Amino acid sequence: MMKENSKSKPHESAVGHVSGKAIYTDDQRLPSGMLYLWPVLSPYTKAKILKIDTANLNNIPGFVTLLTAEDIPGINNTGTIKHDEILLPQDEINYWGQPVVWVVAETERAAQIAAETIKIDYEPLTPILTIQDAIQNQSVHGDKNIMRRGNAATALQESDFILTGNIEIQGQDHFYLETQVAWVIPNLEDGYQVYSSTQHPSETQAIISEVLGISRNQIVVTCLRMGGGFGGKETQANPTAAIAALAAYKTGCPARVRLKRDQDMITTGKRHPFLAKYQVGFNKYGQLLALDLDLYSDGGWSVDLSFPIMQRAMFHIDNCYYIPNLEVRGQVVKTNKVSNTAFRGFGGPQGMVIIEEIIDQIARKLSLPPEIIRERNFYHGEGETNTTHYGQEIFDNRILRVWDETKIKSNFENRKREIFEFNQNHDYQKRGLAITPVKFGISFTKTEYNQAGALILIYQDGSIQLNHGGTEMGQGLQTKMLQVASQALGVNIKRFRIMPTSTDKIPNTSATAASSGSDLNGQAVKNACEIVKQRLAEVAAKVLNIDDFQELIFEEDWVYCKSYPIQKIAFNELIKQAYHQRVSLSATGYYRTPNIYYDPKIGQGRPFYYYAYGAAVSEVEIDGFTGTFKLRQVDIVQDVGESLNPLIDQGQIEGGFVQGMGWLTMEELVWDAQGRLKTFAPSTYKIPTIKEIPKNFNVYLLKKAAQDGVIYGSKAVGEPPFMLAISVREAIRDAIAAFGHTDSIFLASPATPEAILNAIEKVQLKSVNIGENPLI
Repeated sequence: MMKENSKSKPHESAVGHVSGKAIYTDDQRLPSGMLYLWPVLSPYTKAKILKIDTANLNNIPGFVTLLTAEDIPGINNTGTIKHDEILLPQDEINYWGQPVVWVVAETERAAQIAAETIKIDYEPLTPILTIQDAIQNQSVHGDKNIMRRGNAATALQESDFILTGNIEIQGQDHFYLETQVAWVIPNLEDGYQVYSSTQHPSETQAIISEVLGISRNQIVVTCLRMGGGFGGKETQANPTAAIAALAAYKTGCPARVRLKRDQDMITTGKRHPFLAKYQVGFNKYGQLLALDLDLYSDGGWSVDLSFPIMQRAMFHIDNCYYIPNLEVRGQVVKTNKVSNTAFRGFGGPQGMVIIEEIIDQIARKLSLPPEIIRERNFYHGEGETNTTHYGQEIFDNRILRVWDETKIKSNFENRKREIFEFNQNHDYQKRGLAITPVKFGISFTKTEYNQAGALILIYQDGSIQLNHGGTEMGQGLQTKMLQVASQALGVNIKRFRIMPTSTDKIPNTSATAASSGSDLNGQAVKNACEIVKQRLAEVAAKVLNIDDFQELIFEEDWVYCKSYPIQKIAFNELIKQAYHQRVSLSATGYYRTPNIYYDPKIGQGRPFYYYAYGAAVSEVEIDGFTGTFKLRQVDIVQDVGESLNPLIDQGQIEGGFVQGMGWLTMEELVWDAQGRLKTFAPSTYKIPTIKEIPKNFNVYLLKKAAQDGVIYGSKAVGEPPFMLAISVREAIRDAIAAFGHTDSIFLASPATPEAILNAIEKVQLKSVNIGENPLI
């Protein structure tokens, strides 16, 4: 396991988390007159609204008012990229569980009772429920997106081998511990203080502004911290905050929305399901020659962030592999389901699962080990063979370095032989081993989002308040920002109080997403500190009678001359001197990522500032009777550059991997024939627990890996480890193969016990058909 070093500070809220003292949105002290909201959810997937009967509402004690579309003074919409997401329906509902109206009452129980008395008449309509249905009915969101390189059609015809196939990848619920929640408190100046569990306070502010028809400067959105987000609170926190704001606007009282777990799972979007239809051409060595691919994603009833999610899936359809001729066409389809949204990896995981599936199919067709096919297709060298299909050269290519180190650390070759022997001697249990790589682009693919701000305030007692535009959702961003500020100013970290993210401190923030939280906000914090530091250096130079203030060193709460260290002044004394000399002790910092661009019309550009690399080896054991698997060991090497905090990075790597494993093996969303979600509770939706985590879970950070041009040489770590869990899926496939002999293995996603058993049966059937004896 990775050892802690001097940078491995504990999470700044760790004590608060384990003691229960950490304050989340719904843990605050209730303001006087707080009102509670409860939704009335649609029982149909698609239907016309005929009549809403509210006759008995006024007889219910505590009932205050009902919110309908007619109450909205501004725009009845919470869509971000496209205004196609109505907040309250007027004529038609578009998915099962859609909130039709909201009850406002003095207590939550009164709101629930009132909601249950409302009767709504509907005329059911025929819904579109699957990607295949949407394709057949030409139900789509927008035009196709196309990326191409070379001539895939010609190269396919000239290939030695061609494989054709389909891959379906299912969705995933975010299952954050804290559900969607918002408080809105009106003030006496026609303004609103909003407390929201949101990854994007500025966007929440903008949506509320549009719904209420007021300017953004009348709204302050504050995010204290989130009990998890994973992308599910990037856009989908907005409707919750908007409906609470509407209640506060209509009543003049504070209003609160906190979704119950089932309400949250029913009404909020998931990771996008994908369907891929491919043709791949390759030679006898397994080298990729051509790939022609149609990608479809289920956007649900509205667009949300589906377009950039599809785009990122297309960016990452290559993963780590050079494909000389490639054409990928991406289409977001429209169905009558919840509007699917951002989820850790933002389409990247779906793209990588597809190419790794294709790689495995090639390996089995040629009877070669999958890791050999992967190695033979890595980006390499310079120029064309080290350039992606969208035209970005991989100047910092560390794929092979990470790959080789992972194989060594995991003792891959020896374990492969041991597993072969185990499988030869066990008929009913089989083990599998797989190694998979990750190359993940870091930056928002919408260029203007790659900017951040910060605000630092130093008080006369030497204490410091730190503000920035990132939000804390348990990932340790605040801890890293404190470390950055402490290092930049050369002072003890205990001087700082980091403030909740708020739009009245940092305006026009980007979402804390795309793994860019530390990159963007860290640079902005450092910039703010350096501005103040230069002012303080000029004061210190005068006090110390030093000609050149650039000779001064700020370190461990002292400021001293580099060439004559005895000449020094304590930081507290320097602050007092600066105040007396009327020097400003506050500064705003700013950063924007340089040298990134992308032209979607031609599908070319440099959308990413750099790439994060990783590789993982997973070993599983499958029970041939039940289809269950046990994850025996995981070995990961992750490139995080020069880590800002190795302890936090290790936690992110482990957490991302386990969440990815859950998506690929057990987190099954089940919808019935009417489009109703059946898995909307922990009793029916299974996420990984401590039982699924292997005893041998080894995480190594790549050494001597500082990255140029980023905050203190560090690299993003939020999303890249998620895709390392593909190694678990491939290890399961390897174990399934040991139950028989076949040139292809179909494994559904997620690889539940049922899916594994089905795959084993097909392998055994093929073995019988070719005259071999199955092992069980």
